[in-house]
Amino acid sequence: MVKLKETVDFDSYVDNFLPQPDSVDGCEGGADKKRRRLTQKNLFQLWGLENPNLDLRPSTATSLASRKNQQRLCPFYKRIAGTPFTVDAFCYGSVKGCSAYFLSHFHADHYIGLTKGWSHGPIYCTNLTARLLRICLYVSPSFICPLELGTEYSLNGIKITMLDANHCPGAALIHFRLPNGQCYLHTGDFRASKLMQSYPVLASQRINILYLDTTYCNPKYRFPSKEDVLEFVVGVTRRYLNNHPKTIVVVGAYSIGKEHVYSAISKALGVKIYANASRRRILRSFGWVGISENLSTNGKDTPLHILPISSLRFEILQRYLASQDGQYTSMLSFRPTGWTYSETIGENLNLIKPTSKGNITIYGVPYSEHSNFIELQEFVQFLRPEKIIPTVNVGNAVNRGKMQSYFQQWLKA
Repeated sequence: MVKLKETVDFDSYVDNFLPQPDSVDGCEGGADKKRRRLTQKNLFQLWGLENPNLDLRPSTATSLASRKNQQRLCPFYKRIAGTPFTVDAFCYGSVKGCSAYFLSHFHADHYIGLTKGWSHGPIYCTNLTARLLRICLYVSPSFICPLELGTEYSLNGIKITMLDANHCPGAALIHFRLPNGQCYLHTGDFRASKLMQSYPVLASQRINILYLDTTYCNPKYRFPSKEDVLEFVVGVTRRYLNNHPKTIVVVGAYSIGKEHVYSAISKALGVKIYANASRRRILRSFGWVGISENLSTNGKDTPLHILPISSLRFEILQRYLASQDGQYTSMLSFRPTGWTYSETIGENLNLIKPTSKGNITIYGVPYSEHSNFIELQEFVQFLRPEKIIPTVNVGNAVNRGKMQSYFQQWLKA
């Protein structure tokens, strides 16, 4: 493989999946330890992995003090079977037997554990994610290995292809083809789309193991397409400004993600986008046409402002409105996330009722960058994998059982 720079990556789902060594150590009763080991065994069986080749039990010879300081072991679902690779597994430090660390995208719950002091091995990710690792986490370029989307690379005899995940900027599905012909796909976080069915590597090769983002793997989550939500947001904004011209429009967003929401408003209204210096630096790193040239450094020059999604609370928004020196008399804000979805509203977005307090109005809109239930079903039925390993919401037997029943139904159809 052509020598690449190394990259950094991480995923924080793991703490909810399997008991960690320190939690097992904390159980003094033999019966409780036995129960935990049984849970582990049943989870392996459920996911069709008879020999994960991992022993999460602590050594009985290890002292209690040393066990408390023992490094957590990387669970099997973070490892790509039959390879020396891990995906989004940076909180475990140097993973035994791992020669390459893959980062699916630049969200904190996936890169957590990465710092400028990372030195455990090369990290592979997309070009955009690589830039974010450098400018946000100050990871040494010597550990960052950027990979072009849609290009096949060879590493340790294993073919690797990064594919657009339709999630946040730089997010990738990671396809692995082993020397024995087995193919594995790790979705990271993604929103499945019909376009993915045209990806040559997915259309032409059978997937043996699918590591699947199951954030919304529940039939109640049937939120509308991103395009429909964007159209709704633009329509609400136009009507509100017609009635209240002196309105500041605020969109809540993560450090990375939700860019299409405020970009749609910017384009429809012909206004620039105000964000703080840190966010502007990140947005400019994307190299996206329509973003960099439309960023404003002065909040007084545009009514469209971007704030952290966690800031969309009335008391915070009230202070923010007051800080505008009387330039605006009201505020319209949007909280774009799939968690705002309601079954009673379904795809009829016009039924959404905003919450208002004084001169501040907040719309929760089901704009999600994860797949809804139907999209997951269509994606699985397109791939028809031999095994599916869910990566989210697997912390209890009920959820795991339900998801496995859905998978079985989809593959029988």
